[in-house]
Amino acid sequence: MAAGVQARVLIVARDDVLAGPLADGLDRLGWRTVTARGPYAAIACLADLQIEAVIVDLKHGGEEALLLAQRLKAACAPRKMPVVAIGDPDPSLAAHGFDLTLAPPLHPAQAAMRLETLVRVAVSEEEFELRQETFADRGRAMDLPEPDASAFRVLAIGEPAPQFLALSNALKRNGADVVGAFTAFTAFDYLHERAFDAVVLWAGENPQEAMSIAAGLRRNTRLFHTPSLLYMQKEAAVTISEAYHRGISDVASPETPESDTAKRVVELARSHRRGVGVRQALERARSSGLMDAATGLFTRDLFAAHLARLAQASRVRNRPLSVCVLKVAEKPEVHAARAGGWLDRAVPQIGSMIGRLVRVEDTAARLAPEVFALALPATPHAAAKAAGERISAVIGCTAFEAGDGKPPFVVDFDIGVAEVGAPETVARALEEAASRAQGLKAS
Repeated sequence: MAAGVQARVLIVARDDVLAGPLADGLDRLGWRTVTARGPYAAIACLADLQIEAVIVDLKHGGEEALLLAQRLKAACAPRKMPVVAIGDPDPSLAAHGFDLTLAPPLHPAQAAMRLETLVRVAVSEEEFELRQETFADRGRAMDLPEPDASAFRVLAIGEPAPQFLALSNALKRNGADVVGAFTAFTAFDYLHERAFDAVVLWAGENPQEAMSIAAGLRRNTRLFHTPSLLYMQKEAAVTISEAYHRGISDVASPETPESDTAKRVVELARSHRRGVGVRQALERARSSGLMDAATGLFTRDLFAAHLARLAQASRVRNRPLSVCVLKVAEKPEVHAARAGGWLDRAVPQIGSMIGRLVRVEDTAARLAPEVFALALPATPHAAAKAAGERISAVIGCTAFEAGDGKPPFVVDFDIGVAEVGAPETVARALEEAASRAQGLKAS
């Protein structure tokens, strides 16, 4: 790792057979790595660095490696630390504290995609705990729902080749409920009708069709996180690297035993269902009765209380925290819409859009009639600025009714961003972001 570059991923491995190529690839993808050869070095790294996730190579690790996940999580508490195992998928590894097990060799693009999801789930779990405390202070209980104990739902898409049917049978033996779809049209009908924990794609003679289905999953916000395994012939035109870079979660071939492939699918489904449960729990906050009635966002007072709690937690958890203020920009058409009362009518829709455009772990609030704020946990200044600009760009493409035969108007935002340095500076950071949004250039 280059001097002065912050490591994001800790790799624990006895040698560099798997860890070396993985570390090089993750470094190139922006997930800077540091490698530890044993548990003591690993725990020391967690104490000194802002590590976001850990990958443990179980090969040659023995019983010590199996116990490592729980030790690492305990060393980071109360910060949630996702731990990924490289090894043969085994249901018992979840009981040892591993969030996900991926079969070797682990492609860097595959690892990066899984790490991004797992880190977001970890931050979401932290946010849920903090919201529980904030809501409890106001007499509202926010409980985590019971885990879904039903069979994992897997959609198998592709022609009914013998190997594919064998995999479907292996999935059923591993406790999965499998639904078959022979065409892309049928598959997306199923995907829009019900929720699936994982998707299996049979590449067969036409791998590009399978890749187009995978791309369709990634373009859909509801299906974006649904993991997919590509069942691909070794001599297929699509390379494994291309598959991972286009959003496939895992790749297997008919030469891989169906039982092993089925376990890999079930492991992806288990991880996905956990993330869905956390996201659904956070989304229930909107029905708490504490939100702004017009927009469904946090009220000003609720936001201030929660932001103070976030600032305290960010220091304890050694994570960055940023705030972003979005103020409706002054321009002639907005001024006219305000005078006619049409801007007031558009604000509830604008606020609702902001609530849908932020990540589930972010806190969006309405501070004033035309001023919104975001609290972005585990987010540095530059990423917070990008989030504010993305929201502004999307809403800026929406036309709002102006009435009386007038052309619709669009809304732009002045954006202010500040990173919270310490809990005692949280009010100053919010004021700084607000002042920057008063018609000044976003920074």
